[in-house]
Formats: sequence, C-alpha cells, structure tokens
Amino acid sequence: MQTPTYTGFHRRASYQSTKKVQTFIRSAIFILTAAVLALLSFPLARLSYFFFLEPSILPIIYAFLVLWVSSIISKMFYILPEWEKMILLRLGKFHSVKGAGFFIIPPFIYSVANILDTRIETQQVEATNTLTSDNVPIKVTAAVEFKVEDARKAAIDVKNYRQSVIWLATEALKNTIGSLNLRNLLSDRERISNDLKQQIDADAEIYGIDVRAVRITDVDAPSTLVEELAVIAREERAAKAKQIQAEAEIQVAEKLSEASQILEKDRFGMRLRELQILNEMSKEESSMVIVYPYGDRVGQEIANANTKIKSQTGKNTPNPVK
Repeated sequence: MQTPTYTGFHRRASYQSTKKVQTFIRSAIFILTAAVLALLSFPLARLSYFFFLEPSILPIIYAFLVLWVSSIISKMFYILPEWEKMILLRLGKFHSVKGAGFFIIPPFIYSVANILDTRIETQQVEATNTLTSDNVPIKVTAAVEFKVEDARKAAIDVKNYRQSVIWLATEALKNTIGSLNLRNLLSDRERISNDLKQQIDADAEIYGIDVRAVRITDVDAPSTLVEELAVIAREERAAKAKQIQAEAEIQVAEKLSEASQILEKDRFGMRLRELQILNEMSKEESSMVIVYPYGDRVGQEIANANTKIKSQTGKNTPNPVK
C-alpha cells in the first residue's frame, strides 16, 4: 500500500514530533516482521531441493519477499495529530473519515486517499489591473481565512481545494471591485470585506470549506487620483463644518427669540437681565461701570470727568450707563 503524499503547508515542530513517533513504530514493526520471517527461512531452505533450485537462488528470492512483506505490514500503521483527517477508501469507494490518533489500515482492500489539515489557513489573493465602476485601474490585495469543514468533500469532490478557494476569492474580489467606485472602495473596506466573506463562503461550501474571514489589506490606486480624492474630502469636511455652524447659529437665534419674547412680557425680568449684563461687564479686568439715572446731569458730569481722566492716563475708559 502506497503512503499518501501530504499536500499544503509544511508541518512544524508538533507535526514533526508526531511523524517521528509514526516512523519509529513503522521501523520497529519492519524490523520485527523481517526478523520473524527470517527465522522461518531455515525450514523453507529444504524447498530448494524439492523445486530443484540452486541453493544460492532461494535466499535471494526469500530475502526479497521478506523485505516486501515487512514493508507492506509496517505501512499499515498511522498516527495522526489532532488537526488532521484521513480519507479512507475501500476498494476504491469512500469508506470513512478517520480523526486523530493511532490507526491500523489493512493493505490491498483499504487505501488512504488523502490526509487533510483542518486548521485555519490564510491565503493572499490579488486583483491586478481591475477597473472600478468609474474606470480607474487599481490593484487590491486581500487575505482569506478558511478551514476544511467537510473532509470528504474537500478530498473527493475537488482535486485541489486550496486552489479552488483562491480562484473563488480572486473572482469575487474582481467582481466586487467592478461594481464599486474608487472612493467607496477606499472608505468602506469593512462592509466590502463582509460582503466578500459571505459571497466566497457560499461558493466554497460545495468544496467542504468554511471561509472564516476576508480582510482587504491593500488598495493600490494611482497617486494622482488619491490626491484628488483627498482634496474633495477636505472640501466636503469644510462644507460640513460650515453647515453645522450655520445650524448652530439658527438654534441660538431661535432660543434668543424665545428669550426676548419672554422678557417682553415682564418688565422686571428685562430689568434683571440688564443688571445681569452689568454684573458681567464689571467682572472684566481694569473695567469700571458708572450707573446713574437717565437725564441726571450730575451723574453724566461724573461719568464724563472719569472718562477724561482715563483717556489722559491711557487706561481703559469707563463704561457709563444711564
């Protein structure tokens, strides 16, 4: 029985450790089987006289049979790590999927179709020189995370499931780029990644593959177009800021209008507002507020005198209030 070829990524330390155990067991079984068969060679040596064979020919034939049988028996033993699945055939037809652990597979009737790695894998796909909906040629790179969900489909229904998933992801990426303009592609990566994940996962399900995530890692667009988009974005942000400022001024004006209507209804309320404004003015640094009755000549002369003094000394001019 022929040992299946492992495909895909190279296994690391943990797999190498498991493989060493399997190699040790197979080597031990090979040596033990060869030793037992060698002990049986002595009684069979007499057969050379029965078949009229030369005594020197029979050991060569028997040694070849010993090595062949020992090799077949030793290759019956398998040890799989936790993340691998074995596809077993019986007389060419699917029989079962074996999980992790120690297995003995009888030769001739049973055969191993493939051994699959069921861990999450990441593949990079690229869509080069793809036109967006606004006819901009760009290059987009994405990372696709997937794993084998149905080992039978991945081993029997498709010859190379990794290559098929990469082809599906590349085709979906190109179709998505063609349906979007450059601006949306640069600004809405998360939504695009989710749409790509759902689309690729639906197509890869027939291969027994579960697509876990799709992430757009790079969008290579012409630098001149990126600069133009940056200018447009700045202008839009400035326009948005002006719009927000205008809306705030409208709200302030509406509140002031409501406040003025309330104060008009109560003359004492208006007077209290005037006193509040005077209080706020008096809190300013180096300021003086002179309050006198309207039409009072004495108060006006005092205010004018203080104004003249302040102007001559160069200090802040008082604010006369009638």
